[in-house]
Amino acid sequence: MAETKHILIVGAGPVGLALAGELGWRGITCTVVEKSDGSIAQPKMDWLGTRTLEFCRRWDIVPWVHAAGYNRAYPQDCAYVSSLNGFEFGREVLPSAEKEEALPQSPAPRGERCPQNFFDPVLRRFASQFPSVKLRYQTELLGFEEHGDHITARVKDLRSNKEETIEAAYLIGCDGGGSSVRDAIGIKMEGPGTLTYTTNAIFRTEDLDALHDKSPAYRYIFIGPEGTWSTVVAINGRDEWRFSLVGDATRQMPSEEEMRAAIIKAVGREFKFEILSMLPWARRQLVAENYGRGRIYIAGDAAHLTSPTGGFGMNMGLQDAVDLGWKLEAALQGWAGPELLHSYGLERRPVAIRNVNEATDNLKRMLAPRLAKPGPEIFEPGAKGDAARKAFGDQYNEMMKREWYTVGIHLGFIYEGSPVIIPDGTPLPPDEVSTYTPTARPGSRAPHIWLAEGKSTLDLFGRGFVLLCFGGVNADELSKAAERHYVPMRLVMIDNSEARKLYERRFVLVRPDGHVAWRSDQAPDAREAERIVAIVRGANSAQQAA
Repeated sequence: MAETKHILIVGAGPVGLALAGELGWRGITCTVVEKSDGSIAQPKMDWLGTRTLEFCRRWDIVPWVHAAGYNRAYPQDCAYVSSLNGFEFGREVLPSAEKEEALPQSPAPRGERCPQNFFDPVLRRFASQFPSVKLRYQTELLGFEEHGDHITARVKDLRSNKEETIEAAYLIGCDGGGSSVRDAIGIKMEGPGTLTYTTNAIFRTEDLDALHDKSPAYRYIFIGPEGTWSTVVAINGRDEWRFSLVGDATRQMPSEEEMRAAIIKAVGREFKFEILSMLPWARRQLVAENYGRGRIYIAGDAAHLTSPTGGFGMNMGLQDAVDLGWKLEAALQGWAGPELLHSYGLERRPVAIRNVNEATDNLKRMLAPRLAKPGPEIFEPGAKGDAARKAFGDQYNEMMKREWYTVGIHLGFIYEGSPVIIPDGTPLPPDEVSTYTPTARPGSRAPHIWLAEGKSTLDLFGRGFVLLCFGGVNADELSKAAERHYVPMRLVMIDNSEARKLYERRFVLVRPDGHVAWRSDQAPDAREAERIVAIVRGANSAQQAA
């Protein structure tokens, strides 16, 4: 048969759309099949972390994110209350999106509020602008077979009931927690499983803030004598909210009448509102035992399921898509060695384990008042109650800060032990959550420095490998070796003392995904250059070459 250069993506959630956009941005032909019509009744995510915003900057879609629909002037405080018309125990005051400034370590801010019902259309628009990308909604994957040099997949158009076969070089399952792709190739999920059963209700009311005396907040956490029992989150920063009735490990299915009563209890008064949709779901802590093999891989929720406490899930999925995207491009262009695609799961799985565990710990902190029940005095009026509430609120807020400030989670992950990263012998830095110290140590995200007004070092990365050369010298042999093996690489001379100090070495090789692959103070000779290129393109692993 004729050689195919086509990728088939199953699932058009944010990860599938991001992967399609990333591939289209690289000029790779791909088809996305999605059995739904693409509408979002229940947004499953609402937070774009710093690294995701850096990708959006790379793709030039940040203005689309800002204009997607969320009220960027709305405060992003997190408040802890008995009810909206009851007592406030404390809050973490956070600026609105329009007042967020770029972090010192990034050209992007701490994050951006953009729920899935807004972000999916942005990513759909991004992917659709490339002629090489085809999006097929209401099209279901029926099955697939691997034939050594290609995949054949059977799909069905749910509108016409017509079945057809699609041939592809690779198949990527971005089809969520119940992934049929993952199940078909026998990948198991590992972890404790269900943490809580929760039911979400999206409701609309004209002016929730006018119904109570609290300062506006993006998120309210409701704590009663029984402990933490529900949350309310702003969906558009205007008139739509998500109410979550947080259960335990017992399966629950509350009726609409019960959800209405719970919402009224949370607000603390009768009011007019409309429930737009309800969704019972299980909060899980699971990571796939591997991320695929041969010509079939998984990404996003198909590879990791996490409590949303922290907002890590979709952001991890976009990191999956970017890591996988350039490696698929390399495989299709013929310069990838056998270790390159294999490295995808080896790099991304440890990050998922780390983040999923952190999200579960965030959930435990949020639900802590269930275990150590708050004293009855915090629900009593008067000076004694005020003092008790302040003590309780201060303690709870201090504990919850770890969830609100997670720059280390979003920027500090390191691909330690990757077969396509060349270690330099420096020690692994501490794995921090709320802080992040930039480093150009191999495996790390290449650090951000402003090189000129509006131009970050991060703007140099994406299309191929970039060899940063500091001090007016270059590494010609490395460029020659890359050219011999058709590896896209360009040299960039950096005359910036701050960048030189941060990157620490005279030569730093950065991958298309923005992670450092190798660095040294010595320009490699021809033989060493061949070794470096062989490792970073996956022809030899770093461990074999050591």
